[in-house]
Amino acid sequence: MTHDLFSNFQSRGLVHQSTDPDALRQWLAGGSRRVYAGFDPTADSLHVGHLVALMLLRRVAAAGHEPVALVGGATGMIGDPSGRSEERNLLSPAELAANVAGVERQIRAILETTGQTVHVVNNADWMRGVGYLEFLRDVGKHVPLSQMLGKDSVKSRLERDGGLSYTEFSYMLLQAWDFVHLSDALDCRVQIGGSDQWGNITAGIELGRRLRARDLHGITCPLLTKADGTKMGKTASGAIWLDPRRTSPYRFYQYWINLDDDDAGRCAERLTELPLDALTSLAALRTANPAARDTQKRLAEELTRLVHGEQGLTAARQATAIFFGAEIGGLDDAALAEIFADVPSREFARTALDGDGLPLVEALEATGLAATKSAARRTIEQGGAYVNNRRINDVAHRLKAAELSGTATLVLRSGKKSYALARFL
Repeated sequence: MTHDLFSNFQSRGLVHQSTDPDALRQWLAGGSRRVYAGFDPTADSLHVGHLVALMLLRRVAAAGHEPVALVGGATGMIGDPSGRSEERNLLSPAELAANVAGVERQIRAILETTGQTVHVVNNADWMRGVGYLEFLRDVGKHVPLSQMLGKDSVKSRLERDGGLSYTEFSYMLLQAWDFVHLSDALDCRVQIGGSDQWGNITAGIELGRRLRARDLHGITCPLLTKADGTKMGKTASGAIWLDPRRTSPYRFYQYWINLDDDDAGRCAERLTELPLDALTSLAALRTANPAARDTQKRLAEELTRLVHGEQGLTAARQATAIFFGAEIGGLDDAALAEIFADVPSREFARTALDGDGLPLVEALEATGLAATKSAARRTIEQGGAYVNNRRINDVAHRLKAAELSGTATLVLRSGKKSYALARFL
């Protein structure tokens, strides 16, 4: 049974532009349809910005339709100029192949849990071997130059000093042909994407009309941005990736926890499958007690579970609890470095743990948690000194290798929130 997908998108603020809504609804009401979104493999992992399109496809599945995810093995060789201020660096064939494989794995992991039939396709499969003259004759002939020059993505680049290469200018033709090809091969007549894709989507719609006398449809959603207009998923240390090797489940979880209220509310609407009444309840809680950060916690929970599974969510929660005082155990050096990335650290010789060990008083002073040894003694006497979040009351305590968490790290703490890492190398 299918549900009104377009109304679902509208209720969550996910429609920025669309073709005729009545015609679109009529097509979708005809049974289980196929709806596609494209992902260019510019890296071997998707990032937070791609979650909008992934969630749109999950909503497609929830409405009883079949999501089609296109991975741009062909278009990725060129690069989409939409939303870009400069030319993309071209990828080598080996880099592109690795990126395609990584992106396909992530797409399948997120979409195949819907229980609906999922199509993951690669446009290199139908573009490979197509000759330049053949493509110009069969496709380029039907796309007016005035139409391409009129697209915002093209005009904005042409107005810049760097301009736009013929290579990137041709991207629109390839994406337009993708749409027509998928309508031929899968009877897929709806394309969805971010608002920066409107020009490419409408180029495909027009090509379908000219080549096939076929009605194709398009929907774009607002780009995922913060209240200040900057892109969501960017931090001082870089993008928030979906691959745990690039962004740990802990850092991913913490990204959502640290959003401000307005951004968290908007993300909960667009990126989760929480029902609308649950979103209304979260909005009321934000107003009544913003310090509790209920929306941020629920958002972090939903998205971390979606991207990293229950195991990843459990690890993220454990790491969060450790940062707020839970006793440390079973974490390796890399995990500790991730959790405590922003706290001071000090390296010691590994031999300092031999024999009688390193006096805790000296470690507290050396890491800056105490200004002097006398201050370090007072901290211990007053119950404010911790090793791996375990309180130490003995002023004579010496650090030994058996206390290491991981192979080389100890977490020292003074008071409730002052942390430092001691690394023994």
